[in-house]
Amino acid sequence: MQFIDQAEIEVQAGKGGDGIVAFRREKYVPAGGPAGGNGGMGGSVMIKASERLQTLLDFKYSRYFKAPNGKRGGPNNCTGASGKDLEIEVPCGTIVYDLDREEAIADLVNPSQSVCVAKGGKGGLGNKHFLSNQNRAPEYALPGLDGERCRLRLELKLLAEVGIIGLPNAGKSTLIAALCSARPKIANYPFTTLVPNLGVVRKPTGDGTVFADIPGLIAGAHAGIGLGHDFLRHIERTRLLVHLIDATADNPLEDYRTIQDELMAYGKGLSDRPQILAFNKLDAIDEELQEFLQAELSSMTNAPIFVISAVTRSGLDNLLQYIWQMLDELKAEKEAIAL
Repeated sequence: MQFIDQAEIEVQAGKGGDGIVAFRREKYVPAGGPAGGNGGMGGSVMIKASERLQTLLDFKYSRYFKAPNGKRGGPNNCTGASGKDLEIEVPCGTIVYDLDREEAIADLVNPSQSVCVAKGGKGGLGNKHFLSNQNRAPEYALPGLDGERCRLRLELKLLAEVGIIGLPNAGKSTLIAALCSARPKIANYPFTTLVPNLGVVRKPTGDGTVFADIPGLIAGAHAGIGLGHDFLRHIERTRLLVHLIDATADNPLEDYRTIQDELMAYGKGLSDRPQILAFNKLDAIDEELQEFLQAELSSMTNAPIFVISAVTRSGLDNLLQYIWQMLDELKAEKEAIAL
C-alpha cells in the first residue's frame, strides 16, 4: 500500500433549498392565505477519524467533496428536506488545516472524533413567513443560501508511543520486525525504508504498544535533504525514542551526533524527547569495541545505552524491559501533572 501522509482537498457544503410561493387552495376556503414552505438546510461537511484507515491515499485521487443540497419548500407550509451531511473519513492522527486562513482547525486523534469544516447553507423562507397585517398575500420567497466552501490540508502524524530512529542501514526495520509482527522491506542499501512502518509490541500484561520505524534521517534532513524531512513530523507524537546506532559503521559516535543535530535543528521539542540509545549489530563486533563505544558514548550523554543484535535478538529482552519501565514512568509523570 502506498503511504501518503499529506493531501490538499476542497470541500463544498450543500446549498439551502429555496422557499416557495404558494397559497391554500381548499374547498370552502375562498380566501386561502399564503402557504409556501421554507427550503431545507444544505448538508454540512464533516471530517471524522477512523481506525480503518492508515494513510491519506484516498485523497490522492479524490480531491473535491460536495455535500447534498437542501430541497425546496413545498405547498401547505411543508419545509423541504435537509441535505444529508457528508462525512469524510481520515486516519486517526490527522491534523486538518484551513489553507485560506492558514490555521489548524482540528487534531483528530481519537477514533470517531469529528469536526465540521463547512456548514450547509440555510434554507430560503417561503411566502408564509412574510404574512403580515400590511401584506396579506405576499407573492415572494427567498432563495436558499450557498453552503460554505474551503480548501483544506490534511497532515497525518502517526500515533506511536515509541519511535525508532537512526541513520539508514542502522537496522531499524530489522529491529521492528524482530519485536513485532511487522514485515518491512529489508536490504543493505541506503533508504530501503521509504515509508514509516508500524508494529504492535505486546507488554507482559498483554497490552499492545505501537512502535514506529521512522525512515532514515541523514545530515541536513531538517532542511529537506533526503527522506528524513518528510517523516520527522511522525516523531512529534511519540513519547519515547529508541535511537539505533550501527556499531559497524566507520564512526558510530559521529552517527550519533548527526541524528542529535537533526532533532535539534528540526525543533518542536524533539531533542528533549526521552531517548534510549542502542548500538546494533552486536554479533558483528568484538567485546573490546563494545566496551569502547559504550564508554565513549557515556561521556557524551546521560541517556541509557544498550548493545543489541536485531538479527540474533540478543539483548532485546533487556531493551524491551527498560522501554516498558520508561513508558510507565512517563505515564505516571503525565498523570501527576494532570492532577
